[in-house]
Amino acid sequence: MKTLTLHRLDLGSDAKAEDCLTSIDPQSALLTATDLSATRGDGIFETVVVVDGVPQALEAHLDRFERSAAMLDLPAPRRELWRLVVLEAAAALRIHTARGAVKFVMSRGDEAGDPVPTGWAIGFAPDSRPGGETPEVDVVLLDRGYRHDVAQTSPWLLQGAKTLSYAVNMAALREARRRGAQDVVFVSSDGYVLEGPNSTVIARIGGAYVTPPTELGVLPGTTQADVFAALAASGDPVETRVLDVAELRSADAVWLCSSTRGAAPVRSLDGEAVAVDADVTERMNGALNERTA
Repeated sequence: MKTLTLHRLDLGSDAKAEDCLTSIDPQSALLTATDLSATRGDGIFETVVVVDGVPQALEAHLDRFERSAAMLDLPAPRRELWRLVVLEAAAALRIHTARGAVKFVMSRGDEAGDPVPTGWAIGFAPDSRPGGETPEVDVVLLDRGYRHDVAQTSPWLLQGAKTLSYAVNMAALREARRRGAQDVVFVSSDGYVLEGPNSTVIARIGGAYVTPPTELGVLPGTTQADVFAALAASGDPVETRVLDVAELRSADAVWLCSSTRGAAPVRSLDGEAVAVDADVTERMNGALNERTA
């Protein structure tokens, strides 16, 4: 990842959106040492892929940003301000790269100062894909340690919020590498499929494309939603429903969907080969690349 643009947001101002943005050097200091994003991981974020200067699925990402803010009792984001900073960063990215991304962040603020959130947006170029292709991935299943209904029984655990507290997700990815894989699918302690550390699961079962519901404490997948829209438009059946581990292991094909990676085909689960459907993968990513908003 190469950082190309950086914007700071003044979230304590009531001024017009354009007057609350400051473009700064991507290598310059942004946070204090006592900002709660650094000391506690207390905040939220979204990452929007940008193709030829156009942010993809921006409104869906803003919807999810607002949802996460509400779950963390953060101030409701000024939607026009966050939309503008993404558009500004995306326009600047177009000078540098045809395919980039914008990560926008709201921290609860400085624990030593006034309780005003800290906001910023980074425009960056993701790591390049080998040969320009979406890589096939080897995946391991890891127990998240919660029942599938934890979002209802224990909402304070913030399952389904996109927070800055990513230590567990990063630890899971390191465990995957120790097992000779590149990625993870989390499962509940009672045997249901959840999501990846930074992706949504799609499995093809009996000809239908299936993804787990958000009621299980998984993030609403913006990329998965656009893939499902494209599949449904082509007449393919899509379902959002609970999916157990046995069904996943017997699936015809499996994909992990995320903003920067698109739809990545899974080629193995816990060392067992999974069929890769290259034609459908190409169709999924072609639909994602053709989005204009």
